[in-house]
Amino acid sequence: MSQDLVETPSSFGDMMRAPVRLYKTIGEDIYAHRSTNPLNSLLLKIYLYAGFINFNLLVCGELIFFYKSMQDFETVRLAIAVAPCIGFSLVADCKQFTMALHKKTLTRLLDELEEMHPRTLEEQRAYKMENFDRTMKRVIGIFTFLCLAYTTTFTLYPAIKATIKFNFLGYETFDRNFGFLIWFPYDATGNNLVYWITYWDIAHGAYLAGIAFLCADLLLVVVITQLCMHFNYIATRLETHPCHSDRDLENVRFLSSMIKYHDKCLTLCEHVNNMYSFSLLLNFLMASMQICFIAFQVTESTIEVILIYCIFLMTSMVQVFLVCYYGDALIAASLRVGDAAYNQNWFQCSKTYCILLKMMIMRSQKPAMIRPPTFPPISLVTYMKVISMSYQFFALLRTTYYRN
Repeated sequence: MSQDLVETPSSFGDMMRAPVRLYKTIGEDIYAHRSTNPLNSLLLKIYLYAGFINFNLLVCGELIFFYKSMQDFETVRLAIAVAPCIGFSLVADCKQFTMALHKKTLTRLLDELEEMHPRTLEEQRAYKMENFDRTMKRVIGIFTFLCLAYTTTFTLYPAIKATIKFNFLGYETFDRNFGFLIWFPYDATGNNLVYWITYWDIAHGAYLAGIAFLCADLLLVVVITQLCMHFNYIATRLETHPCHSDRDLENVRFLSSMIKYHDKCLTLCEHVNNMYSFSLLLNFLMASMQICFIAFQVTESTIEVILIYCIFLMTSMVQVFLVCYYGDALIAASLRVGDAAYNQNWFQCSKTYCILLKMMIMRSQKPAMIRPPTFPPISLVTYMKVISMSYQFFALLRTTYYRN
């Protein structure tokens, strides 16, 4: 398998395959501007808009259910149970809205990254692309599995449980339950036809939310992996460049090209920051509350509910860790450029070269990062802060619940 990777260059499309294909299953076409089939693009758009209208109606049903449950202490636990799903839904909505709002920026960002992508085997070896690609695909595989496992478990478990009871355990009635707590303006469990239409309607809404939530993060992973790869390449080139004192013009040309390359990467990082900063702020705030409410459910429920919510808890914690890990990797990769520039044999070069090098070092001291409003730059420190906030919310919730 590794021999095939060495013999065949990996394209930018290979790295983008997972988010592009998964997005298309809900009607979102990232490369719609390249489409040669207008009818297909129109149908995908209609499917996407219809899906999100249906999904947001279901979210409204969850919010009404939450409000009604909060009116009586006897049903507060139901409100706590639906709260994590509401948080997940709102974050998925926000991520999709952000992608739509910044569609032109996203398109330009991906086009520029594709243009910068190393194409030949020699270039890809120089960029150490195989290492970056291997790590990225493992991360994408694990996170995709967890996210889809959560939505699938919540969606299908009630039907599977009712089917086993009715067909194999001899129960006289088929329990018409849903995986999510939603208020309906009609009797959704009155007869089989209405129940199953509503059931699969909820299933589609849950899948759409899962994909919208998942793919925004997968795009972030792919983009930051690419940017880290480019920063790493710049640092490697700076460290290995032979600074001969008798080749000053060649040295200056080399450094000028590296400065332009570095500046382009930093500009692309700003595009990523502009697209993701606000949605990640909401994501972290909601994640803190989600983890809190899920932990409460896990400590206060039956084994059956605990198993279901444990998958949800794991997905939420892995998602936050994933974003923080790649935010930290981006900071580290961009800072390495300044260290590599300083480690050159610059003392053998001309004054012009040293001035240019100094400018590059000064610029690299402000690392590339994603900065949510009112939040510290995203890094592993941020992950600890989110977990700390979750525990504080959890302790407050338990104290308030048992005091009443």
